[in-house]
Amino acid sequence: MSQSSFEFKADANDSTPLYMQIARKLSDDVHNGRYQVDQALPSERTLSELLNVSRVTARKAIDQLVDQGLVVRRRGSGNYIAPRIEQPLSNLTSFSEQLQQRGHIPGSRWLKRAVVTPTPEEQLSLGLSPYSKVARLERLRLADDVVMAYEVSVLPQTVLNDPNAVGASLYQYLESIGQAPARALQHIRAMNASAELAKQLGVPEGQAVLYITRIAYLESGEAMELTHSYCHSDHYDFVAEMRRAT
Repeated sequence: MSQSSFEFKADANDSTPLYMQIARKLSDDVHNGRYQVDQALPSERTLSELLNVSRVTARKAIDQLVDQGLVVRRRGSGNYIAPRIEQPLSNLTSFSEQLQQRGHIPGSRWLKRAVVTPTPEEQLSLGLSPYSKVARLERLRLADDVVMAYEVSVLPQTVLNDPNAVGASLYQYLESIGQAPARALQHIRAMNASAELAKQLGVPEGQAVLYITRIAYLESGEAMELTHSYCHSDHYDFVAEMRRAT
């Protein structure tokens, strides 16, 4: 959308602050597809001139979109629409594969990689004995340096002996050692971000996020991965193809 085509008219009956009205209009434009991923927003100066508002008001409007995860600031370059993933629910693909297919650069910010004793939930989900060990991978998932999700993956040590050997993509590494998953069960629900989770994702405390639990299996049927993903809801679309039963 060109800068000159941006249209906004303040609602005199709306008691919401002007910057929030502008942010809401921009947010609607993003969700309606008038802006595309990686497209630049009008600068604060341009926005203030177009709307005849102060630069402070324009800056606060864009700050709202940054806080929502819809916009990312690039130092010395401007404000851009944040990456978004459209994930088909019928395909088992890794985070890195999804981003590469859409022309984005995947990345991970590692928070923890260790071999530990599994929790009772992890023992049950992965069918492990109380004396087993697991590799625990805790990281932030990035797209073009934008935080998309906070993720904790747990794998039996018999599947992943050295968690520090994993690079940018867990699944690519598992494939290289002959331990790639064949299928997975995934559950998705909404939850409100705790203070700690909000800090990791860079969102306000209490904001809705997508909570995804996945258990993956080897071809043999053995459970080999339990992953909990907490996703920035503004960055994800899940797509499912459905057919009517006959």
